[in-house]
Formats: sequence, structure tokens, C-alpha cells
Amino acid sequence: MRDLELSCGLPPGPDFADLAVLAEELGYSRVWIYDSAPLWEDPFVHLALAARRTTRIGLSTAVLIPGQRSVMTMASGIATVARVSGGRFRACFGTGFTARLAVGRRPMTLDTLADYMTALRRLLAGETAITDGKPVRMLHASGLTASRPIQVPLWISVFGPRGTALAEKVADGVIGPPHPVLPTATIVSGSVLDPGEDRDSDRVREAIGPWRVVDWHNAYAKGGAEAVDALPRGRAWRAALEELAPEEERHLLTFEGHVTHLPDRDRRLLDHIDLKTMVGDASRVGRSLARLADLGFHEVVYTPSGPDVARELHAFATAHRQRPAADR
Repeated sequence: MRDLELSCGLPPGPDFADLAVLAEELGYSRVWIYDSAPLWEDPFVHLALAARRTTRIGLSTAVLIPGQRSVMTMASGIATVARVSGGRFRACFGTGFTARLAVGRRPMTLDTLADYMTALRRLLAGETAITDGKPVRMLHASGLTASRPIQVPLWISVFGPRGTALAEKVADGVIGPPHPVLPTATIVSGSVLDPGEDRDSDRVREAIGPWRVVDWHNAYAKGGAEAVDALPRGRAWRAALEELAPEEERHLLTFEGHVTHLPDRDRRLLDHIDLKTMVGDASRVGRSLARLADLGFHEVVYTPSGPDVARELHAFATAHRQRPAADR
């Protein structure tokens, strides 16, 4: 049975560095930070702050959105975090579904993402890349950043056969389904129950709700009224959103509170969310983690949410320690 690394994923905000310190104390392998300019603060700033306060835990991104930064800006940011973290940094990229829809733009194409990552890898290697039809290179003088090549693993978040094939060409690892060649991580949400606690308790609903209502967000963003109306209470959810803004501005509200907070219209969905996946006592969650290792995953990225993220990190680390012995 494959060993399974337990990591965590957190939004960039005032508590990020404190939670990264806690995650290191609890034995998490890595802390991944989200990236969406309309929703959160700058991830590179918070990664640098966390790097200064930790010594062991890996730092990563889930996931960087190329459209938010030029490839040269990205290379400089990656070089900075790689230096201040002492080589603990991993950069993972995606097409930017939420971040781009939240500003009224479609996600990037896979081909555009691959071209961006190829140019970025060349820059970090100290080579010349072509961007916007012009040759560019990292010109940082000696002492102003790490010398090239800058050794940072570049990962990609992809799903489906085309993404799987592309990953092998441009990436060192994958967030997505188990890859036949590359190390693969998967993202999970959930909550470990207190002794005697019911799975459908108010605490559990509040803790996992911000992630579990994303199905309604995505349905509306991808399929519009018809798609979200097909979900439980979807029509009422849509009506509550649409009365707040004209059609041309509704993309500004679709992902409000995304994976961190529950607007009133989202809280009304809590009776309809999945209360089974990765929700149970420590032993049950530990067995679920062991099954992920059996499926071929190398790393699980636990994404706690709700009013007490520190409590969730503590409890999930306990569950990881209680997974079946063969997985350790």
C-alpha cells in the first residue's frame, strides 16, 4: 500500500501564517495556498510570511492562475518564495475556473496554460523565453535573487484524458485523478466528529458547508438557470442572487464567500449538502484516507473551512495518524 502524505489547503489572509505554523506542529507535509485575486489577498506575500515562521513544512499553491500575472512576474514571485523558504516551494497551476469567471472571463484553454508553463520553466532555468512575441529572460543581478537555474517543481491541476497527456509534457506532478506516471494529489473537504457527535450536527454543517455548496456555484456559472434549478433548492438560491444584481453583474456574486464563508443564500442550502464524504469519527476518516492511497494518490490536500479551522486541522491530523497501519 502506498504511503499517503497529508497536507492542507488554506486561503491567503490574515490567519495564513499562524495556521501554517500550526500545520507544521501537527505534522502536515505541506500547506497549499489558494489564488484568486477577486476573493483573497496575494498568495506570494503570505507564502513569504509563512516561510519566515516555519522550518520544515512544504509550501505550495492550489492553484496559481496564469491570467493574473505575466509569466515574468510569476517567475520573479516564484524565485522569491523559493529563496526565502530554503527550497520548500512547489508551484501548481490551473486554468482558473473560479478566479476568471468571478471577473466575467472564461477559463484559460489547456494549450494556453501549457505554453505559459513552458515559458515559465525556461525563465526559471535561466534561459530565454518568448512572450507576447518578444524574447524575455530573468535579468536579476547576482545577489538580487537565487542564481539560475531555480529548482522549483511545477505542478498542474488537470482532469480528463487530454489533461493527463498534457501533464506528462509540462509538469512534475498533478492535482487531479491518479496519473499513470506523475505523483498525484487530491483535494478533500470534511470534518472529524467529536465523540458522540451526529454527522448532521449544526457544527458539521457550518464546518463543511463552504466547500459543499460549491456545486450550486459551479452549476450556475457553467450551466446557468437550468443547471442550478435542477439542484435541491437551486431555484430559490438563484432567485436570491439574481434579485441583488442586474444580469451583467451577477458573476460578481456567484462565488461570494467561495469555500470560506456562507452568505445567507448559501446557508439555506445546508440541509441539502453531502454530509457523508470525509465526515465521521477519526477511525472512519482514517480508513477513507487509506482508500485514497489504494487508488494511487500520493498526497491528500485537506481543505478545512468553517468557524474553527484550527480545530479542523487538529482533528484531521489525528484521523491521519489513525489510518490503517499498512498505509503508514
